[in-house]
Amino acid sequence: MSALAVTLVATTSHAAKPKVVSFGRWLTVKWMVGSEETTPREMKVRSLMVNGDPKEFITGEPHTVTDKIFVVRRAIRLNDTLPGEEETKPQWKWHPAGWLMVDKASARITKLSLPDFDSYYSSQASWYRDYIAYCGVGDGGDRLYAMVVQIGRRKPIVRKLLGGIKNGELPESECELPVWQKEPARVTFQPKGGEKISFAVRSHATELPPDDSADESTQ
Repeated sequence: MSALAVTLVATTSHAAKPKVVSFGRWLTVKWMVGSEETTPREMKVRSLMVNGDPKEFITGEPHTVTDKIFVVRRAIRLNDTLPGEEETKPQWKWHPAGWLMVDKASARITKLSLPDFDSYYSSQASWYRDYIAYCGVGDGGDRLYAMVVQIGRRKPIVRKLLGGIKNGELPESECELPVWQKEPARVTFQPKGGEKISFAVRSHATELPPDDSADESTQ
């Protein structure tokens, strides 16, 4: 009987071991930008770790959503080696990617699904509570949209056409960083060379984390 009790206590203790989310040290890498990826730009990245085990690379500072959840921008390394080239040493290229949501209590890491989000042209993204505002690029690549998305909702709260792409090519920074204000919640977009446009954001009840069917998760 005592042996059974010891086994149960040991199993319970093992199951209750907490998972700890932490960050690695910052590294400075090169991010090649532009349509031909010929212009180098410095980008700082670090590891997102669970119990000391690296899970993702991230860039930028996290945004606190609740006391248990934060979001942070993901960074990825792509293998730029062509077929037929020697693969003994992959040719890595760094790129910023989408956003991750992290539950500090469970250490669950979720990739957020953001409509019309472009890893380059949506870089000027602004968070307020569980809302993110950014300039999105349509599927055809020739339209810019003001986007406001709430975590947990599959459709954007705001998707407003800002205009077409000039000269058939996107400039480096078509939109300034969207600016939030509260009471009432409102976000203002400033297209480059255009007029400011503002949107009131009404509160929508939602649950965190989002539905698995809408997003992918990593453990």
